[in-house]
Amino acid sequence: MASLIGNDVYAKANETTSAKKKKVLKKTVAAKRAGSKKQTIKNRRASTRQATRTKRIVKRAAHSRKLIAAKRASYAKQGGRRKAISPAIHFGTDPSDLRSDAAYIYDVQNSQSLYSKDADEALPIASLTKLMTALIVLEGRQDMNEVLEVTRDDIDTIKHTSSRLPIGAKLSRSDMLHIALMSSENRAASALGRHYPGGLPAFVNAMNGMAKLLGMESTHFVEPTGLSPQNVASARDLSKLVIAAQAHPLIRQYSTHRNHVVNIGNRVLQYRNTNRMVSYSTWDITLQKTGYIAEAGRCLIMQADIQGRPIIMVFLGSEGKFSRTADASTMRHWLEKTRLPQLADATVATQS
Repeated sequence: MASLIGNDVYAKANETTSAKKKKVLKKTVAAKRAGSKKQTIKNRRASTRQATRTKRIVKRAAHSRKLIAAKRASYAKQGGRRKAISPAIHFGTDPSDLRSDAAYIYDVQNSQSLYSKDADEALPIASLTKLMTALIVLEGRQDMNEVLEVTRDDIDTIKHTSSRLPIGAKLSRSDMLHIALMSSENRAASALGRHYPGGLPAFVNAMNGMAKLLGMESTHFVEPTGLSPQNVASARDLSKLVIAAQAHPLIRQYSTHRNHVVNIGNRVLQYRNTNRMVSYSTWDITLQKTGYIAEAGRCLIMQADIQGRPIIMVFLGSEGKFSRTADASTMRHWLEKTRLPQLADATVATQS
């Protein structure tokens, strides 16, 4: 009898303990579900905010393009159609001759704006994006000798452009950065973004974070190659990016090399710089990047020494294959004949 009573008490104790465990487990599961639901709601709100911001920036860029198109139409009514620029690269000496939709010239030495044309309009920037891609890679202190592989994730699904880098090609991070900057290799830029800690989403977040840190108020990135027209920035913003990028010797070196050879195992690929100006003896270019997609037009950013001064030039939405180069020549001659002598005279007067 005593044994039966003992067993009965033991069974009841087990039932009580089991009930308590179930209750605790139930509470734990409920708490986890609530936390998960809360996190899901938080993620959805963040995604909604990001989507809203992207739409706002894209809408603003589209509005800027309409304004610029209206200016072109007004120009056409007043003076007729502009003449095409020949490969000989004829240039003027008046900034009003510029073919670019937006332009900004900045004197690094004196931290002074020298010329501005629609410099605060957010416009698509095409492969100028790769300058920020390079900055994130180097600021992240990633191993430049690590071998990265090109995969199907690097295929261009935006513009459906081709690439000389085949799927399965393996190159060091250094070589990927080199041909992305110098020859605007899109698959290389994509591979750099994918191999960032946290993958492509983390890389894009880092790009936008860096833009905010640099004070690039009109800038927004959605991917690292520049193929998306949703990558937008103003000419003034891009001058800030150049200042940050020129602090890295590799960016200066890689972006201004005339050519570079990479070995992908079964063959060797020869890459050339997309900017012919780096080979001109009349120019002393210390950093540069070109870009083009239909929505952005021809784009160019660079820093060059002109009369001993480091000058940043930014040109966005230029018409014609040679127009951005012609615009750079126009601004250089205008600076040499008009603007820089005035600055030199002002400096002498101040010192006296």
